[in-house]
Amino acid sequence: MRILWFCIPAYGHTNPTIEVVRELVSRGHEVRYYSFEEFREKIEGAGARFVACDTYLPPVDTKAVRKLRRVSTTEMSVQSFRTVANLDPLVSDDVASWHPDVVVTDSACFWGKLAAAKHGLPWVCSTTTFAFNEHSSKYMSHSASEIADMVLGLPRMNREIRKLRSLGYEVKSALDIVSNKPEDNTIVYTSRSFQPCSETFDEEHYRFVGPSVRDVAPKDKVGRALVYASLGTVINDHPGFYHTLIDALGGSDVDLLISCGRAFDPAQLGEAPGNVCIEQYVDQMEVLSRASLFVTHCGMNSASEGMWMGVPELLFPLTGEQRAVARRVAEVGAGRLLEEAVARDSAALRGAVHDALADERLCEGSARMRDDLRSCEGPRGAADFIEQIARSNVAPW
Repeated sequence: MRILWFCIPAYGHTNPTIEVVRELVSRGHEVRYYSFEEFREKIEGAGARFVACDTYLPPVDTKAVRKLRRVSTTEMSVQSFRTVANLDPLVSDDVASWHPDVVVTDSACFWGKLAAAKHGLPWVCSTTTFAFNEHSSKYMSHSASEIADMVLGLPRMNREIRKLRSLGYEVKSALDIVSNKPEDNTIVYTSRSFQPCSETFDEEHYRFVGPSVRDVAPKDKVGRALVYASLGTVINDHPGFYHTLIDALGGSDVDLLISCGRAFDPAQLGEAPGNVCIEQYVDQMEVLSRASLFVTHCGMNSASEGMWMGVPELLFPLTGEQRAVARRVAEVGAGRLLEEAVARDSAALRGAVHDALADERLCEGSARMRDDLRSCEGPRGAADFIEQIARSNVAPW
């Protein structure tokens, strides 16, 4: 079986797919994975053939870069539509010469979804967030600026869509690309019980396989508690929050480890107290194996990894999608929401951390979610689903 796989340049969207690719390759299937040089080693290590897309990304000016860092829906969509156009000759030639049986594409990777549609191929959506429909989307709470960005950006998006139509992509509107339909075959990297409104997603088209993570044996938590804080790999330029966290816990009876991301210079935070360590990158699963509390932005992967390791979470979401994840983590009892006002006040933040560390209910909720997520099918279930869709040879177009 030949599988054409597409993903955007983001760790949170790529990492969950790696073990699924490895499983497919171990079954004798060929996987051709369109991605970016930053992820070549991971993808080739899983046994797939890597296809570099870096040179097909459209050039961006300083203004666009700022918008992308703020996760502007308009800017991300415009750049994605342009990438579709740039990749079109390469992908079309590949489909014509290689004859893939199925396309697997990240939910945010428009060039994969549109390639499947243009060439009439069966496809599977790989969603590293929740599955969203008219019911579960109510979990998303957008700020006024996020809503304004989407509304005011429609004319720009529609201009790019008109260009795609001239290349043979039958796109009606931006919503037609961004949203998935109830009958779209979808792999979701969480459990059905963690998925909001899970009863509204049928078992034929949605496979909830659980997190696709590298497991690490938990360490004995003896001595000083370790508080681990990370705001992810995208929107992590928050020196104010890091300063408040250091002021709150520096010199206290707990250890603090901050992972600030490679784009942020730890020198901006000055000399750290002896019980505080600031790194640009850590092995997150290894750190979680010995952490007592996870202060997280609630990206789906980070929140899932914390629950997979049974670590209680202090939830500090920064986007609408992250607020949806945070709401659900709090609902299942595995975390507590951290209010903006508390995150700006070192004394209040210190109290929130110590309260979370002492809360037995959080430990119990985290343990329940650990057991729930580990009971899922995992990469084998995802591979089974992809094989099933490929063998049906039915394109939904």
